[in-house]
Amino acid sequence: MRLLVVEDDPDLNRQLTKALTDAGYVVDRAFDGEEGHYLGDNEPYDAVVLDIGLPKKDGISVLEAWRRNGRTMPVLILTARDRWSDKVQGFDAGADDYVAKPFHLEEVLARIRALLRRSTGHAQSELSCGPVTLDTRTGRVSVSGNPVKMTSHEYRLLAYLMHHSGRVVSRTELVEHLYDQDFDRDSNTIEVFVGRIRKKLDVDIIQTVRGLGYLLTPPPAPGA
Repeated sequence: MRLLVVEDDPDLNRQLTKALTDAGYVVDRAFDGEEGHYLGDNEPYDAVVLDIGLPKKDGISVLEAWRRNGRTMPVLILTARDRWSDKVQGFDAGADDYVAKPFHLEEVLARIRALLRRSTGHAQSELSCGPVTLDTRTGRVSVSGNPVKMTSHEYRLLAYLMHHSGRVVSRTELVEHLYDQDFDRDSNTIEVFVGRIRKKLDVDIIQTVRGLGYLLTPPPAPGA
């Protein structure tokens, strides 16, 4: 999953980015409202962490502009003021959740996980497809209860397909959501990682839809 952090405080921006990256997300960063607005308008993020008190353009204005332009990604707002009126203003602007400073990074991670699950129609932290289970809290993958070790890139790709199971996901969409804005988008690494995941899972759940992309579906029942 690809996230955007918009926070003007360099230390907090770095801490958020590190925590989210360590949790397996790809993270782009912005340090003011204008840069954040531009990135959120032009890049396909799965979720955004947005500070309210930003220079150049405040977070509420950025969020309102995104929503006017049809940007529907989940947004978690950060506010230094734990007042009910600030929360109402944020929700009315289009926020999906909020955290008041100071906060624990684990709370931000948990809220991001919940926003991503809800945005893709999942209610639980464990995602399943046939015998394959992916736990978004721990980053663990198992097949029929047996753990499967994956690299961070393999995990991110499988997690994206698991979140969007039942629909075809194009190679372009995977590249846009799994790598940051500086990644070489002509790379053929997606095919390589899909091949590795198939080999490690040893379960036929990732189908190639020729000319369109990949489809995650449960394996056919024995004898079917």
